[in-house]
Parts: sequence; structure tokens; C-alpha cells
Amino acid sequence: MNQPLAYVHPGAKIAKNVVIEPFTTIHNNVEIGEGTWIGSNVTIMEGARIGKNCTIFPGAVISAIPQDLKFSGEETLAIIGDNTTIRECVTVNRGTVASGKTVVGSDCLIMAYAHIAHDCEVGHHVVIANACALAGHVTVGNYAIIGGLTAIHQFITIGEHAMISGGSLVRKDVPPYTKAAKEPLSYVGINSVGLRRRGFSTEKIREIQNIYRLLYQKNYNTTQALSLIEADLEATPERDEIILFIRNSSRGVMKGYTGAY
Repeated sequence: MNQPLAYVHPGAKIAKNVVIEPFTTIHNNVEIGEGTWIGSNVTIMEGARIGKNCTIFPGAVISAIPQDLKFSGEETLAIIGDNTTIRECVTVNRGTVASGKTVVGSDCLIMAYAHIAHDCEVGHHVVIANACALAGHVTVGNYAIIGGLTAIHQFITIGEHAMISGGSLVRKDVPPYTKAAKEPLSYVGINSVGLRRRGFSTEKIREIQNIYRLLYQKNYNTTQALSLIEADLEATPERDEIILFIRNSSRGVMKGYTGAY
């Protein structure tokens, strides 16, 4: 690999067929998989582990140290899966001693100017739109879509297949399969369009709607609603995933929309 206008540290492990454009800097202790394209003026710092066939656009900074005053130089990682696209000026910080790594899964699209902080775990097939900011220790489930300019508080969990409106402030966990909008962020339905696109049947979508109807639209408190769901609705992977998500939420889940500001 001959890149006379790029700097690649001799200790970096670069697979075959990787394209590194001019004026990019790749530090020591970096691994990059086959077929990845790295645009000009990208900085990839120590601890980066980038998969196969990724596309990283100009100005991105991958695996910079955490913006955490407790960080004391420990060796940690920033891991990016295969087939993921990282657009212009995205920043992905590496982990802290808390988990040792920040992870972005495979087949993701991280749009321009997004920030993914230390110890985040982003699943597969996730879309994070322009200028989103994920604070530390955020977990994002597979197939979630986060609208542009959204800010997510630390330690938040976003469930699988959830969709969050652009410009949102996310202070509570967002359960799987839901749409979240308004201020304060609230349940506004399930992500039925996204679920259909991913092959969920009409019956399965109706089942998920019935679960959230009990949780959000029948004036039960959370404990009552979960008890009714377990007693009255057939056990399925989706039902059990929703119940487990809500019971394991440490910050609490978003509320139903009341129309009040």
C-alpha cells in the first residue's frame, strides 16, 4: 500500500484492498478490514478496530480519547462493524474502563457531524442522522432510526426498531418498536412502516400495537399494564422483549403523549 500523502503508523494493521486517501492519519494500534475506503483528512487514532467494506468520509475522527474527566489513559477500543458508512466529520470516541470499548455495529449509516461518545453500544442496521449527539453509555438497538439533531442523555437505552423524531431530547428510555416524538419525548405509536419494510406480518404488528395500547392508552400504571400483558396476551418473543425492556429500564421509559407542554 503506497499512500505518499497519508500517514500510516508502521504498527497499524491494514488489510488488502483498503483505500486510504491523501492527508489521512492512521495511528498505532489500529486495525482496518478488507475493502474499506477512508477519505481524505480522516483521523483514526489508537484503539480503532474497523471492519470490512466500511466507508469513512472526510473529516471523521475515530477512536479519540473519551471526553470524560475520569479517563486516565487506559487502553480501550472503538469498534466499527462491517459495511458501515460514516459520513463527514463524525466523531466516535473510544471507551473507558467502565466497559473498555465503544461499539458501532455492521450495516449502519452514521450521518454527518454525529457524535458517539465513550462506552456507547450501537447495534446493527442503525441509522443515526445528521448532528445527533449520543452521550456516554448509550445503547441503541438493531434497526433503530434516530432523527437529525437529536440529543440523547447518558445511560439511555433505545430499543430495537424504534424511531425517534428529529430534534428530540431523549431523557428516558425508548422501548422497542415504538415511535417517539413531541416535547417531552413521548410515545406516538409503533413504527409500523419500518416493521412492514423489515418483513413483520400484519398480525405481528397488531400484536405489538395491542401491547402498547395497554401500556400507553388504557390509563393503567406500568405495573398494572405489565401484569395484564403477561396474563392476557400470548407469550411471544416480541411480547417478552417489551416486558423485559421496561422492567430492566434504570432511567424509566418515556411516557404516553398527553398533549400538554
